Amino acid sequence: MNYVNLTPHTICFNDGREFTASGTVARVGSGYSDIVDDVCVQTFGAVQDLPDAVEGTKYIVSAMVLSAVTGRDDVVAPATGHPACVRNDKGHIVSVPCFVTK
Repeated sequence: MNYVNLTPHTICFNDGREFTASGTVARVGSGYSDIVDDVCVQTFGAVQDLPDAVEGTKYIVSAMVLSAVTGRDDVVAPATGHPACVRNDKGHIVSVPCFVTK
């Protein structure tokens, strides 16, 4: 399988594999309502910079982008909530065991 990393970070697997950032970052558009009593409503729009599907390729995106994508089985996100994630002494994720999909 060919993976294209559409996040701004290198993704590391627990087994030592690394997926370097491609230079393109897929994002979800967002907007905000007027602020009333110190609160606003955030809305989310379309996914931006996600290439068309290519056979044999999976696109690595953030969990937020993955949640916004519909009708695609070629989009995955790092499994940052998985209990087998490796964390450093500050609690930051160092590596993940796998990807997740919808």
